Parts: sequence; structure tokens; C-alpha cells
Amino acid sequence: MSTGFFEMDLLRLSTAGSVDDGKSTLIGRLLYDSKAIFEDQLEAVDRASERLGEAERNLALLTDGLRAEREQKITIDVAYRFFATPRRKFIMADTPGHLQYTRNMVTGASTADLTIILIDAQKGLLDQSRRHAVIASLLQIPHVVVAVNKMDLVEWSQEVFDAICRDFRALAQRLQVRSLSFVPMSALKGDNVVHRSESMPWHTGPTLLHLLENVQVGSRRNAVDFRLPVQCVLRPHSGFRACAGRIASGSIRPGEEVMALPGGQVSRVRSITVFEGELPQARAGQSVAIELEDDIDAGRGAMLVRPGNQPPAVTRIQAALCWMSGAPLTVGRSMLLMHCGQTVTAQVESLDYRLDISRVRRESAESLSLNEIGRCALTLSAPIFADPYALNTETGSFILIDPATNDTAAAGMVLRPLAPAALSRPLGAVWQPLNIPREEREADQGHAAACLWLTGLSGAGKTTLARALERRLYEQGISAMLLDGDHLRHGLCADLGFTDADRRENIRRIAQAARIAFDHGHIVLCAAISPFAADRAAAREAFPAGRFIEIHVDVSLAAAEARDPKGLYAKARSGQIMNFTGLTSPYEAPENPEIRVDSEAGSVEQSVEAVLAALVAGGLIPEA
Repeated sequence: MSTGFFEMDLLRLSTAGSVDDGKSTLIGRLLYDSKAIFEDQLEAVDRASERLGEAERNLALLTDGLRAEREQKITIDVAYRFFATPRRKFIMADTPGHLQYTRNMVTGASTADLTIILIDAQKGLLDQSRRHAVIASLLQIPHVVVAVNKMDLVEWSQEVFDAICRDFRALAQRLQVRSLSFVPMSALKGDNVVHRSESMPWHTGPTLLHLLENVQVGSRRNAVDFRLPVQCVLRPHSGFRACAGRIASGSIRPGEEVMALPGGQVSRVRSITVFEGELPQARAGQSVAIELEDDIDAGRGAMLVRPGNQPPAVTRIQAALCWMSGAPLTVGRSMLLMHCGQTVTAQVESLDYRLDISRVRRESAESLSLNEIGRCALTLSAPIFADPYALNTETGSFILIDPATNDTAAAGMVLRPLAPAALSRPLGAVWQPLNIPREEREADQGHAAACLWLTGLSGAGKTTLARALERRLYEQGISAMLLDGDHLRHGLCADLGFTDADRRENIRRIAQAARIAFDHGHIVLCAAISPFAADRAAAREAFPAGRFIEIHVDVSLAAAEARDPKGLYAKARSGQIMNFTGLTSPYEAPENPEIRVDSEAGSVEQSVEAVLAALVAGGLIPEA
């Protein structure tokens, strides 16, 4: 039996590209060739085309709805279009290409399951195309389709298409692009948009519409962690009281236990109601009223979760921001943060960096200007219940509001929670000075103590390099000690999982263990993924200046996954491992490590020699 219209799944997609790449024309062609335009709409487009002096029907006018857009022939605002085919329903956002409208692109792409990045075949990969690729990666859009448009103007050249694909793949390797496809096309003439092109027989891949109809939907939605931010409490009569809101993630059934945050009271779901009646189950994206068996405190700003699966309550967060205000963001500025129906005051504690999107690199900055993207630390006046954006795009996103104007100042993504600014020590814990000072041990041994911190993706070769280093140091009579992350996970850190908070605690414990060994005169080799820069910075602070040597064992994600010595990538891809660095959890590569080794280009022996040479040059060990 065929699938009913209302039972079809929905694909949210956005388009992006440089100015005049043909985004609006592409959408118009997609609507026209898929028979999704009414006659009166076509007549209106024909009249507008004639009024603008167009010789032929301009399909771009189907989405360029503003007068300024039609006059300038550019896209300014985000235009949304709904259409459907026999296989799927679509909501399509046509986003601007101009640099000054970057914030509009972020708005249109924020909920997309797929983004189409248009590239003019005559111009190749431009800075604005790179910008949109970086934003798509930042927003973690699951599917990216690169549409190489205007192939008719380069005589349908396969060489031109292949060159653009190579350039974009090189860019994508530096970003977290999960699914990447390429389509050569002419939006003006309709080639490879809906119907296969006769002018490009060399392209054996699918058309754009075929990709849109068959791409997997829902991979962005968290189906595991139940989260319901409460928008209001419904009480139409004394016999009914329900918490109403839109389910951000996961699912829920009557009879299941839920906990109301921040209070922590636990109850069971009595019923789940929508306008049409009661439901046997509700899923992410549905707006529902949940009636509980007990009258617990769960008003606006509260969140219903499962008792054994709670988001962290955080008062400090590391966040990525797309700045949308004309007044720049500066350290110390206070704003209102809106998150899942809750509003708190947020102060900018630090600005870590600004992202140079054109060159895909980070740069130090003292402020963020309009349409710029950066990373910062925020201190909140009250706890919010936020998952990292990588795990939950709904509870991991927020907006900042200028309290003076009530304007939206920024769209933000929670990268990870940060520890409280100061950690209190228990009463009665008194520090005892070392029995044998480190300086005395160093004088006897003939070398300095140090911490060599090896960081990199799983499969980069950290442990291999650390073991080889330990052996060489030992053979030279140098007191060396290896702390391997996997070994510690079996003992000292066996109680920790792989949430961001657990990873942070794991690194803290490794650093403290390394400091003890350091104080006893050892050169300590710590081999741990340690994905977050702030955690590595905290580890560095445990050691004197010049005694913490960060070694980035660099490798591309593709090469690390191809190695997969422990089979972890395969398990992560199949869903057996959650929060896996490089795939479902981010890795923040060191910006300025003391030593960087390329485990793809050089051998282990070459890397060992490079590290030893650096230790000799730094005066930490004598020449062999």
C-alpha cells in the first residue's frame, strides 16, 4: 500500500552560495519541474519578468519576494518554500549569499537536515562558498550537497567539474562534514535538477531531486535523550493539569517515569494529549501536553527528563557564537540568554578566538563584529540544563538578547560545560611539602623533570609514539614514566564515562597523577585524546613554565578511521559507541603546540628523533 501524504517524512533543506550563483533560480527550477507551482503563481512571475525586462520567464522570482530583491536581483532575507513529491515533503530555505547577510544564512540553515551549496562553474570555489561550508560544519548539518551550477557556460566540461570537486573535498577534510555529494547542473536550463542531463552523459550519479528524495532523514535528531522544555501549564478545569511544550528530543509513553528539573521531583506520565486526542507515544518535534500522576512543580522554564538521563546543570559554558548585532561583542558584556523557555543573565567571561572563515583558521580577537563567528566562555546567573550541541541541537542551542534594545544579538551553540571558576578543597586537607625536593632528584639524575602531553584523534598513534619515546629515554638512562589513557581507564578513571564532564574529570586526574610523578623527577609521557583545549590548558597550569610540552600527534580523520586499530570507529559508526571524538564529539586541535608530528607523513622513528631533539634544545635532557 502506498504511503499517505500526511505519513510521508519531511526533509528540511537550505541553499547557500556566493552572489549570483543561481540559488533562487535553482529553487524556482526545482519547484517548476516538480510541478509544485500553481498557475496564478506562474502568471505573477511572468508579469514580474516582463516588468523587469526579462526576455524569458525568471524562475528566481518565485523566491525573491522582496521588491529590493527583485530590483537588485539578489537574495536579502530568508525565503521559505514548501513543496512535496510522491516520495517526500520538503521545507526549503533560500538563504542570502552576501557576506553582510551571513546571520540570515545561519538562521535559515539552523534547522536543516541538508544544505545545498551552489558553486558557479565559471568562478570555482570562492571565499563565500568556503564560508558557507564552514557554517554548515559548525551547525553540524548532516548532509551537504555541492551543486556545481552554470555548467552550460563552461561547455559542460567534466574537467571543470572534477577540479571543483577536488577543491571542495580538500576543504571538507578540514571540517566535520558527515555526508558529501556532488551534482553538475544548469539551474537555468534544468539539467540534472529534476531530469537527467543529456548534455553531461559523463555524470552517472543521481539528479538533485533524486538525492533529496532518498537521503536519510532524522539523523540530526536525538532519539535517545528525552527532553521536554515546559512552555506553560494547562489547567482547563480542576480535573486536568498538564505540562505543555514541544519535545526537544527522545520519546515518551504513558506510564514512564519522568523527573522535573530543577526541582528533581519524580512522577509518572498519566496521559499524553494533542489537539486530536491522546497519544500512545510522543516523539521529538511534537507539541504535547503531558499529564502527570502527581502535582509537582514544573512551570515555564522547567524541563521534563528521565530520572536516569539528565542534562548537566551548568553555570559556565564554552559556546560558539554567530554575532548578529551592530554593537560588537566584548569581554565583560552582560546579556540575556534564552534557552528552552528559560531566561538568565550571561556575562562574557573570555573570547577564545574569532574564526577566519575564508582561510578556515582561528585568530585571536578582542571583540566580535556583525556576522562574525567565534568561541567564548559565558558565566550564567543561574543554572541551565543544556546538552552539548553535538549531542542535542535543541537543548544545545540558545540566543543572546541585548537587554537595552531587546534585539537578538547572537545565536549560540553550547560546545561543552565548564567547571565552576573555583574548586573548594575539603577542610582538613593540608598540603605537605615533598620529602625529597624535585630539584634534588633532578641534580642527581642529570636531567630535568617534564610532562610530555601527547594529544590527537583515536588512531593517530599517540600511544605508539609514547611507548617508543619511553623506551629511548630509558635506554639513555633517563627516568621516564608512561601514563596511557586506556590504562588509566581500567583503574584510576574506571568510574568515568565519555560525557564532556567525564572527559574533563579524566584529564584532570591524569594531570594530577602526572604532577605527582613530575615532582619525583620523572619525564612523564601522557598519551590521551584530551579533545578539549580548555582541559589541556588546565593540565598545563599544573606544571611550572617550560615543563609542560604539548605534542600534537596530527592525523586526518580519514586516515585515523582507516587505521582503526581497536575497531572503535566501526563501532561508533554503527551506533555502539556514543560521544566518539571526531565523529559525534568534537576534537579541538592545538593551535600552538610545542611540538607537532605528522603521523601520516613521517615514521615513528622520525617522530621520536624530533621530540628528543626538542627536549635537548630546551635543556631538559642531555645529548645522547
